[in-house]
Amino acid sequence: MEYRRLGASGLKVSEIALGNWVTHGGQVGDDAADACVRAALDAGVTLFDTADVYERGKAEEVLGRVLAGERRSSYVLATKVFGTMGDAPTDRGLSRKHILESCHASLRRLQTDYIDVYQAHRYDEDTPLVETLRAFDDLVRQGKVHYVGISEWSPAQIADALRIADDLGLDRIVSSQPQYSLIWRVPEAEVIPLCRREGIGQIVWSPLAMGVLTGKYLPGRPRPEGSRAAYGSGVSDDYLRDEVLTAVQEVRRLAEAAGMTTAQLAIAWVLRNDNVSAAIVGATRPEQVDDNVAASGRKLDDDLVRAVETALARVAVLEQPTE
Repeated sequence: MEYRRLGASGLKVSEIALGNWVTHGGQVGDDAADACVRAALDAGVTLFDTADVYERGKAEEVLGRVLAGERRSSYVLATKVFGTMGDAPTDRGLSRKHILESCHASLRRLQTDYIDVYQAHRYDEDTPLVETLRAFDDLVRQGKVHYVGISEWSPAQIADALRIADDLGLDRIVSSQPQYSLIWRVPEAEVIPLCRREGIGQIVWSPLAMGVLTGKYLPGRPRPEGSRAAYGSGVSDDYLRDEVLTAVQEVRRLAEAAGMTTAQLAIAWVLRNDNVSAAIVGATRPEQVDDNVAASGRKLDDDLVRAVETALARVAVLEQPTE
């Protein structure tokens, strides 16, 4: 395993992070979740990413239970706040009330005294940005949070947050968590250039395009039993079009010719970007963790990169689609 700084901060994280969206507390049982986390730890993974809204807290509970016996300083724990956690109108968003209450609830579920990277899961149009940033800053000053991050914010929203933080002396954002893969390349246009200038590192989600870039989904064939698509959660219909799946099979052939799996190639491609601090992978079996981790440190030659990008040129999304 290789390690990178999280943006311009002094925090080092593993290039591969284990996430538990859909899996822990949902798609897989506790024994499988335990095995995957143990496999990640054994492989040198130090960054674990979750969110309070994943399975309404169950995912945090599973991760907290498995990591409870580990030395706390040996791993980096990232979670998120924003999503709906109850029926009251105050049970969602980025108000001061919801951030502080959600942080305390996450700490209990994760069985820890502090969160290493606390992230705003989405942007809240209904809350003044300064209120959100002050709440995060207070948590940092209290020692309950070490670093602040965001997920899926627009370049303008990120820039506004940085300006306010600088003007008021508040803790700055150090991480951004966008979707980023060979198929979804939207962050390359604006988010990554802005973050590179401002010292913000990317902790990217879905580098395997929700599992499609493993090559396991075949055009015109049923979804494999036990897969995320068969489970019915987390895979975009756009990614499952025959045109996309056919292109991915070409990438699969290129990967095999280069002596790696399709997943390893896809993750290694994401990690070529110097603004990416870590790529989040999910797993239902320890073998998947081992396969993904093998992408760390893998160097891709320019000819292979061009061939892969050409194979996916017709299906890759380069700009944010307009609604």
